[in-house]
Amino acid sequence: MMGNDTARLSLKTELWQRIAALDVQQALFPSSEPKIDEIVQKLENINPIANPLSVNHLADLTGNWQLVYASRGTVITRPLASIADIWGGIKIIGVWQRLVTGDTGKISATNGAEFELPLLGNWQLSADGVWSWGDDEQVAKVSFYAFAVQAIKPLGISGWSLPPLKIPVLEFLRKEAVWITSYLDEDIRVGRGATGNLFVFRRE
Repeated sequence: MMGNDTARLSLKTELWQRIAALDVQQALFPSSEPKIDEIVQKLENINPIANPLSVNHLADLTGNWQLVYASRGTVITRPLASIADIWGGIKIIGVWQRLVTGDTGKISATNGAEFELPLLGNWQLSADGVWSWGDDEQVAKVSFYAFAVQAIKPLGISGWSLPPLKIPVLEFLRKEAVWITSYLDEDIRVGRGATGNLFVFRRE
């Protein structure tokens, strides 16, 4: 166990150093960083919390998390990357996730992203959803029931924002996605989508 702890500390130190060397666009837009992916795979092999969705570990899983690396981008940054190639000047400020446990035995999740558009200022997109799971305490099914968009610094003017525009998703239109929490400790969380997309979060 002591050997695993030493190995994890060494791998985490290298991981943070490599992620810190990237700017936000490199880290969150689709890009190839095979060394980072390799380090994460090594961490997954010595995962200290194998069942993060267990009732015993939900306190470790929930809270506020900052997305610091996405191997193939995210559902928000992938289209933004395509637009940026055409228009240029689009910048991602940050992407985050807030997880909260409720009385239903599920996790409420809010995913958010802030980005800067040329001439239009800073905007925020967010999505509210739920995680549900069965016997496999590493794999959750995620569905989103509402989205919102808000100008938080319109036209680049600080101290001024517009109310969020909330868009509910009708129940029959909601789709479920598989989400695997493949690594979890006190300050880092790794998630993978059904196709293997890799997401590294750091606790805020």
